[in-house]
Formats: sequence, C-alpha cells, structure tokens
Amino acid sequence: MIPLTSTDYDAMRLSLQVAFAATLLSLPFGFAVAYLITFVRFRGKMVLEVFVNLPLTLPPVVVGYFLLLLLGKHGWLGSLLNDAGIRLIFTLKAAVIASAVVGFPLLVRSLRVCMEGIDRQLVNASRTLGAPWYDTLLTVILPLSTPGLLAGSSLMFARSLGEFGATIIVAGNIPGVTQTIPLAIYEYASSPASETMALALCLVSVVISMAVLFMHELMARKMARRD
Repeated sequence: MIPLTSTDYDAMRLSLQVAFAATLLSLPFGFAVAYLITFVRFRGKMVLEVFVNLPLTLPPVVVGYFLLLLLGKHGWLGSLLNDAGIRLIFTLKAAVIASAVVGFPLLVRSLRVCMEGIDRQLVNASRTLGAPWYDTLLTVILPLSTPGLLAGSSLMFARSLGEFGATIIVAGNIPGVTQTIPLAIYEYASSPASETMALALCLVSVVISMAVLFMHELMARKMARRD
C-alpha cells in the first residue's frame, strides 16, 4: 500500500484545485486570443503570437521570476493590488496564475488549429446574412471550436498538474497552502530518508496524468468520428 500522509493528500487536492482554476481562468482569454490571431487582421499579430508562445520556450523559473517582479510587493501590478489590500505572492492564487501563464500557449494553439480548420464560407455566409460579429462568434465559430476547446483544456490541465518552476518562485512551498504534488516531491527528494514518499507521490502523479491524457485521447477520437 502506498504510504501517504495528510500533507500528501493536501498536495493532491491543491494540485487538482490549481489545475481546475488555471484552466477555467484561461478559457475566455485563450478563446479571445485564438480568435484574434485567426480571424482578425491587425498590425503586430506576429508580436502577439511570439508573446503568447514565449512561455513554451522560456524556463518556468524565468516565467516565475517575471511574475514575481510584476506581482511582488514592489512590482507595478503588485503595488496597486497591495494598496487595495490584495496579496497574491505566496498564496494559492499565485500558484493558479503561474500555472495559467505556463499552460496558456497549449490552450491557444489547440484552439487556433481548430479555428483555422473552420470553413470560411460558413463565417462569410453568416456575415452576408447580416449577422453581427458577436452573433457569428457565438453561433458559428464557438460551436465549431469545441474540439479545440476540449483538447486545449485537457492539455493545459495536465500541464498545470506538473507545474513546478514558476509556482515555487511566486507561491513558495507551503504545506497545506501552496504545496502541490511536484513541490511535495521536490521536498521529499531533498531528504534521502523520504525516497519512498517521493516515489509514492510520483506514482500518484503518473496515474492522474495518464487519466487526464486518456480522457484527452477519448474526446479527440469521439470528435473525429463525429466530424
């Protein structure tokens, strides 16, 4: 039987909580960015694409440090929030923001690929019939983007479960507060006497990740058969 403590169960709960919150928080922004890149012509589109995909190439620790500079007590946004009595650094909210930033490119990429496959004649027909842009968005583009939305959400959820570098910078490693599964494994791995506990959490992480990826594949195949 896998030896798990109450702290480990807290880490599992926090990991799922952070992944759910980060995914839900990113959905409207991811859809909006994918829509802009796919359907709107404007100057600086390439800059936006590079900026969105930057977290995929930067080390997560670098992303976390930039977030710390932005959201810290003396940061531009952090000072404004601090004046309003809102504290983000070393809280669960910071872990959610870190996971959202790191996983955001995966969501946008999946949505963009799906949107680029939409028949433009359907969009043009809707506009020709006099539908405003928001009507076309809600009745044509959004329903046809559902496969990309589901695929991107599952990938981002899986990525958020494994987020470590950015999280430990902005949220710390506080048991029961911000300690997710990767952070708990890191703490156990730092002590030779806790190898069994680290291995147990690694197995839990593998099981959760495989379950999410299986769900991703099942949804992808179901959508492919429907199409």
